[in-house]
Amino acid sequence: MRYSKSVLINLVIISAMLFGCSQKSSNKIEDIIANINLTADKPLSIVIDDLLFAENYNLEFSPNKDVIVQYLKGSDTLILKADKNFEGMTLVEFKLDDNVYQIPVTSKKEKFYTFSFKPEKEYKTISLFGSFNGWDRYSLPMNDQNKDGVYETQTSLEPGVYQYKFFGDGEEIVDPQNPVKVSNGMGSFNSVRVIEEDKNAKIFLHVDKYESIEDSVMFSFIAELNDRSDLQYNQVFVLLNNNKVESDFIHIKGSRIIITLPKDELDKKDLLRVTFSDNGIVSNTQHVFLFDGKPGDNNNFTWHDGIIYSLMIDRFKDGETKINKPVAHDSLSPKANYMGGDLQGVIDKLEDGYFDSLGINTIWISPVNDNPDEAFREFPEPHRYYSGYHGYWPISSNKVEDQFGNMEKLKELVSTAHSHNIKILLDFVSNHTHINHPYFKEHRNWYGVLELPNGELNLRKWDEYRLTTWFEPYLPSFDYLGSQEAVDTVTSNAVWWLEKTGADGYRHDAVKHVPNLFWRTLANKIKKNVSPKRQIPVYQIGETFGSYGLISSYVNNGQLNAQFNFNLYDVALPTFLDENASFDNLNKEMLKTFSVYGNQHLMGNIMDSHDKNRFMAFADGDLDVSEWSAVETGWNNPPKVDNPENYKKLILYMAYMNTIPGLPVIYYGSEFGMTGASDPDNRRMMRFDGQLNAGEINTLEHVKKIINIRKQHTALRTGDFFVLQADQNIYSYLRSDMNERLLVVLNKSNKIQETTLDIPLSYDVKNLVSLKDGAEVKVNSNEVKIALGSKDWQIYKLN
Repeated sequence: MRYSKSVLINLVIISAMLFGCSQKSSNKIEDIIANINLTADKPLSIVIDDLLFAENYNLEFSPNKDVIVQYLKGSDTLILKADKNFEGMTLVEFKLDDNVYQIPVTSKKEKFYTFSFKPEKEYKTISLFGSFNGWDRYSLPMNDQNKDGVYETQTSLEPGVYQYKFFGDGEEIVDPQNPVKVSNGMGSFNSVRVIEEDKNAKIFLHVDKYESIEDSVMFSFIAELNDRSDLQYNQVFVLLNNNKVESDFIHIKGSRIIITLPKDELDKKDLLRVTFSDNGIVSNTQHVFLFDGKPGDNNNFTWHDGIIYSLMIDRFKDGETKINKPVAHDSLSPKANYMGGDLQGVIDKLEDGYFDSLGINTIWISPVNDNPDEAFREFPEPHRYYSGYHGYWPISSNKVEDQFGNMEKLKELVSTAHSHNIKILLDFVSNHTHINHPYFKEHRNWYGVLELPNGELNLRKWDEYRLTTWFEPYLPSFDYLGSQEAVDTVTSNAVWWLEKTGADGYRHDAVKHVPNLFWRTLANKIKKNVSPKRQIPVYQIGETFGSYGLISSYVNNGQLNAQFNFNLYDVALPTFLDENASFDNLNKEMLKTFSVYGNQHLMGNIMDSHDKNRFMAFADGDLDVSEWSAVETGWNNPPKVDNPENYKKLILYMAYMNTIPGLPVIYYGSEFGMTGASDPDNRRMMRFDGQLNAGEINTLEHVKKIINIRKQHTALRTGDFFVLQADQNIYSYLRSDMNERLLVVLNKSNKIQETTLDIPLSYDVKNLVSLKDGAEVKVNSNEVKIALGSKDWQIYKLN
C-alpha cells in the first residue's frame, strides 16, 4: 500500500503513540487499561495500581475538556470528575517517560428513582435496602416529608433487575404495594423492581470484516444508530492496545468504520478496540485480539479462551490407594471424611484423555496444602464433625497434603496437564489458616481476635466484620490491615507455589474477607516475578458473594483478573428452572454485567459449585430454587434424579453458560448431571464410564458437544453479544468476531417453539448451518424461521 508524504510523516509519529514504545524508555505499560465509567459531576478516586502496572508512576496527564483530571502522586491516586453536562465518551491522555497513552472514559448522568412505603404501624426509623446498595440497611433512610404517612427516598439506578426491602426498627418488610417478589432463600421474600432501558439508547457496533492487503490490514465495522445520520470522526474512538489510532488510519463511510493499519507496526500480540458515541449514548466496544496482525484463532490462547473444570481432589479419583488414611473419629461421618481421591487420580484422567474429550483447557483443583489429620466440630448447630478433606484448613505453607501425594506428584500433575495443553489453577487460601499452622503459633499478632469488645464472638459476621471475622473457632483469620508482615509473607508464599509447581494461576478463596491491599501486593509480585517468565500471564479468579460494587472492587489490573459472576448466576438459575420466569430479566442482568465488567470480560460463569447446591437437585424437584442452603436435606434425604427428562434442563443451561461472555466453570460431575444438596452432599465421589446410567451417559455426550463447540469457535469466546429475542421461552443472541458469526437459540419451554428472527441486514446472511447436527436453514432477506423442541438448543453458523 502506498502512503502520501503527509501520511508517512503521521505514521512515524503515530507509531510511537500506537504502541507506547520508545528507544529511550523500557517503562512500557503491558496492561490493557480498561474503560472507566463515571457518573457526571461525581468524582471517582482510583488507586493507580488498579489501573496499570509500571516500573514507576511518573505520570503526566493532559487536560481534558470534558473531564477534570487530578493525579496525586504522593498517594498514587487518580481522581476523575466528568463535567455535569457531559454524557458520552472521551480519551484521557497521559505520558509515562517518553510514551503516550490514552484511557477510555465514559460518563452518564444519574437517573433517580423514588421508592415509597406507607407503613401500617409506627416506626421510629425506616430505610430502604437492596441489591443496589449491597443490602446495607442504613445508607438509604426514608422520610415522611409531606407528613402524610408515606415514607420516601430516592436512589440512582441503571437499567436492570433489583431486589429490595424496607427496614423498620430492625424489621425487614416486603413492599406491600408491589406484587412482584421472589424468595430470598431464607424463608421470606424480596420485592423486585425492574428499571427498563431507554429504547432510544439502543445503539450497537457490529463487526464487518477483516482483510489483509499487501503491507496493511483492514478492519471494518458497522454502527447501528438511532437515526439515519452518518457517523462523524469525533464520534469514533479507536485504540490499539492503550494508544489512540489517529484519523489518518480511519475512514468513515456512512455508518461504516474502516480502520487500516500497517503490518510492520503490529506486534506479536495486540488488542484493537473500537467504540462510537451517539448523542451521549456509548456503544458496545468491539475487541479484536490480534496475533502477528491477524485476528486470533484456535491456535492462539488468551484467558478469554479458558474453559474451566473445577474438581475436589479428594472426591475425584483414587489413584494411589496405599496413601489413603481416613481420619479416625467416632462422630465423623464418611461424607465428611477423606474418600481417597488424590493427585495421581487427576493425572490418570489427564492421561486417559477424559479432559481432552470433554473439551476442557483449564483445571482448577482444590487446595493442596497439608491439612490436620484429625476431625473438628463445626460451631453452628448441630455441631457435626468434619475433616479437612477439602483442603481449606491449611496447617503448612509449603507441604502438600500427604493424602493427596507430595510436591513431586503435584509438579507431575502440572506438567502432565501442560502436555495436553491444559492449564492448572491452584486454590489459594489467604483469609485464614488452621490453629495448628506455624503462622498462628509463632505470629499470633498477624491474626484478628475471636472475642469482640462487646463479648460476642467474631464468628461468621460476613458483613459486619468482613475483614476479620473467623469462619470457625479453629480457623483464625488474618488481620492484614494490622500486620504488613503478614501481607508480605503470605503474598510471597503465593508466588512461591506458582514458581515451585509451574501452575498457571489461582482461584482465590473468600476474597471479600481479605483487604484490597493484599491483592494489590500479590498482583504486583506476580507481575514482577512470575508473568514475565511465562508465555501466558498468570490468571487469578476470586470468590466473593455480594453486590456488584463489592465484587468489582477487586477486579482490575492491580488485583484480580476476575471473580465468579454470582449476581448473574442468581438470576440465571431461577430463569432456567421456573417455567414462568422470563429470559427478559436474565438479559437485563446480562447487560448489567457488561456495564460493570465490560462486554468482553474474564468473569467466571457457573451453574453450581462446591459451595452451591447441585443444579440437578433443583432441576429434578428435590430442592426449591429458593433454597440456597439445604444442608439437612443433604444429610437426611439426599437428592437423586428420578426423572431423566430433567437432564434436558441441565443440558440447556450448559448451552447457555458456554455461549455467553466470560469463562464457563464446569463443576466436576455436572457434565453428566450429578445431583446433591448443600455441602458436603454436593461433594460426592466422582463417577466415570460404567458407573453412569443411560441418562447420565446421554447428558455427558450432549455436554461434550456443547463444550467442544465453544472450544472450536472463537466467536463464542471473544465475540460480541447482540440479542435478537428474550422472552418467557426463547433467548436468542448473535456472537460475532472477525472470523465468524454464530446464532444461539435457547428454548426453555416444555413445548416446541417456533420463532422468527430478524438478522441485521448488514450481515447479508444467505443460510444457517447447525453446529449441533448439521441442519441447514434458509434466510429470506434477513428473516429466519426456527423451530426448537422442548428444552432444546441450537448454535448456527451464519453464511
